[in-house]
Amino acid sequence: MTQTNSSVGIRQLLDMQNQAFIAEGAVSAEVRVQRIQQVIDLLVESKDALCQAMGEDFGGRPAVFSLANDILGSLSSLKHARDHLTEWLGDSVRPSVKPFDMFGASAWVKYQPKGVIGIIGTWNAPLFTLLSPLACAFAAGNRAVLKPSEIAPRTAQVLAQAVAKRFDPQVLAVVQGGPEVAAAFSEQPWSHLVFTGSTSVGKLIMGAAAKNLVPVTLELGGKSPVLVGDSADIANVAERIAVGKSLNSGQLCVSPDVVWVHESRLQSLTDGIVAHYQSLYPSVTANADMTPVVNERHHARVSAYVQDAKDRGVQVVETGAAQAGVDRRLPLSLVINPPQDAEISQHEIFGPAVVLRSFQNIREAVAAINQGDRPLALYYFGSDEVEQNWILDNTLSGGVSINDVVMHPALEDAPFGGVGASGMGHYHGREGFLEFSHARSVYKAGSHDPRREWGMLPPYNEQFAQMLNQAVTP
Repeated sequence: MTQTNSSVGIRQLLDMQNQAFIAEGAVSAEVRVQRIQQVIDLLVESKDALCQAMGEDFGGRPAVFSLANDILGSLSSLKHARDHLTEWLGDSVRPSVKPFDMFGASAWVKYQPKGVIGIIGTWNAPLFTLLSPLACAFAAGNRAVLKPSEIAPRTAQVLAQAVAKRFDPQVLAVVQGGPEVAAAFSEQPWSHLVFTGSTSVGKLIMGAAAKNLVPVTLELGGKSPVLVGDSADIANVAERIAVGKSLNSGQLCVSPDVVWVHESRLQSLTDGIVAHYQSLYPSVTANADMTPVVNERHHARVSAYVQDAKDRGVQVVETGAAQAGVDRRLPLSLVINPPQDAEISQHEIFGPAVVLRSFQNIREAVAAINQGDRPLALYYFGSDEVEQNWILDNTLSGGVSINDVVMHPALEDAPFGGVGASGMGHYHGREGFLEFSHARSVYKAGSHDPRREWGMLPPYNEQFAQMLNQAVTP
């Protein structure tokens, strides 16, 4: 197991992996598959210990959610990469340079590993945000160093032990520590750096990476909106939102943050969400099926957002009540039409609360969404395909789910990532393989070079000048 709390130690680890990468040369498909399989095997072997650690880090996160989201979610990414990477490896033949192609010149793009990938995960999905991008990094032939979140220290420790048991640190290693370690980690000259977390920290990560011209993949977040069309089944919308918002108690980067609905249907949607949520969680405090807010700081933050709305006289509907001081579980709070300067309107909620906003015309909602930062996810409910396509054409987000929420990140053969303030780059599928590969253009000359006989070399003649001028066409 590799642990370090200094930039020198991290740099030594990076240099060791870089040297091993150079010494290895071309990375065969068999080696890539083997490395991915080793990660799969350690997850299968350590699943119970990892689920227990995640439960302890959250103060009572249900093991079934950790199993579904982090263990099976990671396994899905890893197995897809393992089973498809041989399809992604081949060279991409391209047209050669004219007129040399007539004399046998050819061209292609060769996809090669970049080297050593640094991956910084986050606490809300402490395994998935490390191992899902790792699947693509390994598929592309790279080596990697993982930096788990210090907010989930038990999970980080169990993962580090599992990795050390199965991997040479020259191939895969884990670095543990707090924000100072993350800062030192982001300053290293990685071949590529992946970060999952908040937009504010993402800016710091990108700034640190820029000092070494390190390319970055940033999976951030934002206030992911839900647009409820007039053609939508409100009962179905209420159930899908209640279920989606309940996952990890809203502590997901793609959790719905703001729900837009026609003013005439606002009350029925509110009532429906409350009813469905209460059927899922009849009680709050000590409910073993409900994930607590991860720590006291985040508990206080989410509670303050809701209290600020109440203090402003905003209608807040809560689904049940929490017993103060017993645990960090909170009821779902529906905050109805808060002003734009309210705290809950200004910040990504990342917890068990959601804003409901009413509109008279759905285009008003789209206009309001487009005034803000680009979200990581956007959701639309409705059966009107004209409206659906108009919304897809007139909004921009990292990804979209239609008639459901929080589902598109599960698409293994489609890119997952953000845009603008919600991030850049992506992983999953072939696009993830390409993200961590260098696309290297190759030109191969033919057996004959006609430039001398065609007057294309000095001393230039008038015939060559005329030929060039004739080539200048609209």
